[in-house]
Amino acid sequence: MAKINTVLFDFDGTIMDTNDVIIESWQHTFRTLEGKERAAPEIIKTFGEPLSITMERFLPHVPVEESIKIYRDYQRSNFIELISLFPGIEELLEELKKRSYKMALVTSRLKGTTWQGIEKFNLSRYFDVVVTCDDTDKHKPDPEPVNIALEKLGSKPEESMMVGDSMYDILCGKNAGVKTVLVGWALAVSEEERVGPDKPDFLIAEAMDLLRII
Repeated sequence: MAKINTVLFDFDGTIMDTNDVIIESWQHTFRTLEGKERAAPEIIKTFGEPLSITMERFLPHVPVEESIKIYRDYQRSNFIELISLFPGIEELLEELKKRSYKMALVTSRLKGTTWQGIEKFNLSRYFDVVVTCDDTDKHKPDPEPVNIALEKLGSKPEESMMVGDSMYDILCGKNAGVKTVLVGWALAVSEEERVGPDKPDFLIAEAMDLLRII
């Protein structure tokens, strides 16, 4: 493996624990449009998928713009209170910065709430580049988000690594030609996917395990 000098991180479910706010935003949407909630595992399976695609599948009888507005209005009102960093993430980012790794955030989340999370935990000092869904025409698992980050960083795919919690992150990284890492706290990846043909290059149980790999 070529020497890694660039680390790309997903946001939701990777560095930021947004699981509760995502689930609650979906349940609010279901309560509003269907009068009842759905089972949480059904929601968790969609983690990492672009919101519009999931909305079309879950609520085909509702205009996508309407259901997305209900979801996002709730999330904007509750986002800051319901998010937290996963254990060890800040220590990992601090150590990578000390070692002069280039770092980027590559997320399918909107720019507004992404930056709310970054600013709440003062993370901007770690990331050289932030790529959100507002910055791309195509989204994970298409390689475009990673390609944009690499271009802005001046990094080569063979010297870079994508860290994520969903198969959308892993496939996005693979499609862009970078090494891929799945975090051990991922909720939406099955055991079959962890060891299947599209499996990540590496698995980490804890955040600081990444240092051992690179």
